[in-house]
Amino acid sequence: MSIWRVKPVSAFEADMKKNDLKRVLTKWGLTSLGIGAIIGGGIFTLTGIAAHDYAGPALALSFVIAGIGCLFASLCYAEFTSVLPVEGSAYAYAYGTVGEIFAWFIGWNLILEYMMGATTVAVAWSGYFVKLLHLFGIDFPIWLCNDYATAVAKVAEHNAENPSNLIAEPSFAFNLPAFLITWVVTYILVKGIKEAAKTNNIIVIIKVAVVLFVIICGAFYIEPANWDPFIPTETTTLIDGVEKVSFGFGGVLTAATIVFFAYIGFDAVSTQAGEAINPKKDVPFAIVASLLICTVLYILVSLVLTGMVKYDQLDKAAPVASAFSENGITWAVFIITLAATAGLTSVMLVMMLGQTRIFLGMAKDGLLPNFFKTLHPIFKTPHKSTILVGLIISVTAALTPINKVSEMCSMGTLLAFAMVCVAVMILRVKKPELERPYKTPFVYVVGTLGVAFNLFLMYFVRPETWIAFIIWGTVGILVYFAYGKRKSNLNQIE
Repeated sequence: MSIWRVKPVSAFEADMKKNDLKRVLTKWGLTSLGIGAIIGGGIFTLTGIAAHDYAGPALALSFVIAGIGCLFASLCYAEFTSVLPVEGSAYAYAYGTVGEIFAWFIGWNLILEYMMGATTVAVAWSGYFVKLLHLFGIDFPIWLCNDYATAVAKVAEHNAENPSNLIAEPSFAFNLPAFLITWVVTYILVKGIKEAAKTNNIIVIIKVAVVLFVIICGAFYIEPANWDPFIPTETTTLIDGVEKVSFGFGGVLTAATIVFFAYIGFDAVSTQAGEAINPKKDVPFAIVASLLICTVLYILVSLVLTGMVKYDQLDKAAPVASAFSENGITWAVFIITLAATAGLTSVMLVMMLGQTRIFLGMAKDGLLPNFFKTLHPIFKTPHKSTILVGLIISVTAALTPINKVSEMCSMGTLLAFAMVCVAVMILRVKKPELERPYKTPFVYVVGTLGVAFNLFLMYFVRPETWIAFIIWGTVGILVYFAYGKRKSNLNQIE
C-alpha cells in the first residue's frame, strides 16, 4: 500500500495488448494532431506583446530559445512513448518510474492543463469568431458573447469612450459562441478518433496555408531598417515595486517565457498512443516533427512581422492582422482572422482529446472510477467522459471570466515537462535492459537541461497563480488518499 509503488512494465504491456481503442493514426496523422495543438491564436497574438514590450526584432531569438527548451522535453517524451506507448502521457511515465503518488499528482495537473487550456481556447475562439462576423457586418450583442463580469467591464469601457452612445449594463450575460463550439468539438470527439483526425487535418491544412501566406506575402513588404537594432538597448522600469526588464538579452529571455506558451500542445500527441497504428515509432516521430515544424514557422513569422512594422508600433492585440492592414493589404485581415478562428478549433479539439485519454489511463489503473474508461460500443471512444468534459468546459467558458486563471494551464504543463525529464533518466538507471526504439541523445544532459528550463519558467509565474496551483494540488492529494490509493489496481498485485 506504499504511495511510492511503481506500476510494473509488464502491467503496461498487458494494457497495450487489451487495448480496445481503434488504432487508425499514422505518423503523419499524429504529426498533424501535434501541429493542430501547437499553432493556434498564440502566433497571432503573443507575438505582438513579446516583440512590442520585450524583445523587439530579436523575438526570433526568443522563439529559438523557447523551442530549444521545449525540444529537451520533447526528446524525453519521445523515448518514453517508444518504451511505454500508452494513452496516459506524463502520468503513465511517472507511474512506471517515480511512483504512484507522483503519477497521481502529474495526472491531476494534466487534468488542469487540458481542462483550463480548452476553456481558455473556447473563450478565445469566441472572440475571434465575433471579430470574423464583424468583418462581414454582423455584430453580436456584448451580453451574448461574454461572461457577465467581462460584459459589464466592456460596457463600462464602451460608455467611457462613447458618452454620446451609452449602452445599458446587462443584467445577464452568456458566452454563446464559446458554449456552442465546445459542443461541436464534443460531438466530433464522441463520433470517433478517425472523424476527429480528419477534422483536425482539414483545419491544419487551412491554418498552415495561411501561416505560409503570411510569411511569403509579408516578405515582400519587409523593410530591413525595421530590424535595426536587432536587439534594442535594455531598459528597466519599476512597476508596483518590481523591476521589469525590457529589451536587451534579459528582454529576449522574458519574451521566451511568454512565447513558450505558444508551444504548449505537442505533449498531447503522447496521449494518442493507444490509437496509433505503430505507436513505438510513430509517436516519437510526431512529437519531435510537429515541434520542429512549428518552431520554424514561428521564427519566420516573427521575422516577417518585425520586418513589416517597427517593433514599437506593433499592435499588441492583433499584430499580424494590423501589420498587413498598415501596409495596405486590408483584404488579408479576413484570411488571417479566419485562420485564427480555425486554428483555435483544432487546438481545442486536441486538448479535449488529450483530457479524455488522461482520464482513460487513470481509470484503467483504478485511480478514477470506471465511468471514465467506458467506451462507446460502436465508436470505441470514451463517450461518457467526453460528454462530461464538454459539459464542464462549455458552462465554464460561457459563464466564467477565465482570463486571470488561464496561466494555471501552463503550470500543469511545466510540471509535467519537468517530471518527464526526470523520469526518463530514472528509467535509464532502473531498467537499462528495456527495448528503446528511440533513445534520447545525451539523455542526462538533455534531461537535466529540460528540468532546469521548466523550473526556470515556473519561477516567473505570478504569485497568485502559485497559490491557486498549491490549492489545486492539495485538493488532488486529498482525493488520492480518499479514493485513488484504496482503489488502485496495484493493490491487487500486492
